[in-house]
Amino acid sequence: MAAIDGLPPLREVIATHGLSAKKALGQNFLLDLNLTAKIARQAGDLSGMDVLEVGPGPGGLTRGLLAEGARKVLAVEKDARCLPALAEIATAYPDRLEVIEGDALQIDALAHLTPPIAICANLPYNVGTELLVRWLTPAQWPPVWDSLTLMFQKEVAERIVAQPGSKAYGRLAVLAQWRCDAQIAMHLPP
Repeated sequence: MAAIDGLPPLREVIATHGLSAKKALGQNFLLDLNLTAKIARQAGDLSGMDVLEVGPGPGGLTRGLLAEGARKVLAVEKDARCLPALAEIATAYPDRLEVIEGDALQIDALAHLTPPIAICANLPYNVGTELLVRWLTPAQWPPVWDSLTLMFQKEVAERIVAQPGSKAYGRLAVLAQWRCDAQIAMHLPP
């Protein structure tokens, strides 16, 4: 992947910018660009689509989304330490990456995008469920977004796809399965 965009490997980006995942922000950085590209491909054909990414961190998935042809990526990042790394990606992909510093729970990010819209994110653990519920319960249905490709902790993902009568079945399963064809696309090692 680094050969495609000319940017350095993520470990180097993280070292250069002195980044480390902060537990308080629910961060978990993905370092394998092949894996982030695979996740981006799970979102389907992104050409001609705007993509919302919440919690891009150093930009591994961001790079995958852009390399897979997203028309525009809007990255909402709360951690100001990550902004210089994201600025380097924006330079490599002129006019295709917009970064908003702030809390995704406080920003109407979809107002910054033009349909068709996909949401694809390795969500910060501490806000992932709340964001999912918001995206599944907009004031009007169908929603402004076309698809959701989201990474959750294994236990949360299992609750989202749980079947009636199972121990994990509850509010998240009912809501997600009412609004979407919820499925687990892949499992990642810790």
